[in-house]
Amino acid sequence: QVQLVESGGGVVQAGGSLRLSCTASGHTFSTNAMGWFRQASGKEREFVAGVTWSADITYYVDSVKGRFTFSSDNAKNTVYLQMNSLKSEDTAVYYCAARKGAAYTYWGQGTQVTVSS
Repeated sequence: QVQLVESGGGVVQAGGSLRLSCTASGHTFSTNAMGWFRQASGKEREFVAGVTWSADITYYVDSVKGRFTFSSDNAKNTVYLQMNSLKSEDTAVYYCAARKGAAYTYWGQGTQVTVSS
């Protein structure tokens, strides 16, 4: 089992910045990727950014490229999502997830990000 705990959400004005953190514990060695997802009210959950550990490649959804940055601190078992130039359409609950095999199996509880215009 892997436990994920997110933090860093909040309310910010459009154009502002937030940094989300996600700390993993448990059998983290069993995972092969980490990602951030978000779900806006009334919409489906979508992938935002993530990394495949073996390839060390970071992926982003087009709508956040150039504004969001995924990073990790392996010594702390923590991944981050730095979000700059936030827009109202970035308002959502953000989830951290860890992938085991082909599926994102482990999920955090989510953290609310609200961007006010």
